[in-house]
Amino acid sequence: MSNSTVSTDRAPSPAGHYSQAKLAGQHLYISGQLPIRPGAQPLADDSFETQAGQAIDNMLAVLEAAGGTPADLVRVTAYIVGVSNWPRFNQVYAARLGDARPARTVVPVSELHYGYHIEVDAIAVLAPSAPAGPAANGPE
Repeated sequence: MSNSTVSTDRAPSPAGHYSQAKLAGQHLYISGQLPIRPGAQPLADDSFETQAGQAIDNMLAVLEAAGGTPADLVRVTAYIVGVSNWPRFNQVYAARLGDARPARTVVPVSELHYGYHIEVDAIAVLAPSAPAGPAANGPE
């Protein structure tokens, strides 16, 4: 099975020792995405909805760089600060994913790195014909 790193400049570059995503066969594992604009522009002072939208947009940008669409998502995990933000997360999530309804877990937490209010990660299964995309790197 071939493993390759997927990256895109449409999502923030990793700030640590990890990849934006790894493609193992047809399975795409997307690392946790924080509400940071590409180019490392933070959104920490913005509303929960703005942060949630940016984190989900980053996840979707990495997915698209691998040749996937929201319909290819099979699992999403969202870590949100404060259970009271759950309904707000649902609204933003539904608007971004449309008809796609992957398995999902929402984990309320007391805090996240840098004071952000959300982080999302995902697993997708890409169609056999899905290209790795122009932003995907070769096998490692």
